[in-house]
Amino acid sequence: MSYVNPDPEPERTTGLEPGGGVPPGETPPAESSLPEAGPRETHNPPKGWAKAPVAVILVLAVLIAAFFLAYAVVLAV
Repeated sequence: MSYVNPDPEPERTTGLEPGGGVPPGETPPAESSLPEAGPRETHNPPKGWAKAPVAVILVLAVLIAAFFLAYAVVLAV
């Protein structure tokens, strides 16, 4: 059983310029996955729920619960 290195060798990979650059129009060689690849997003960081949506949901839940409680009282009488 022999081990084959999946990383390309720049000396033997077609389409690479000296130094490992890729000329325009060429597809760069495949890379292994990188954890957290991409730019850090600082303009819109997640901070959880805003206060207004949580308040609206709580008010709706209380109103629905009050409706069913009143409905149960009316049926019981």
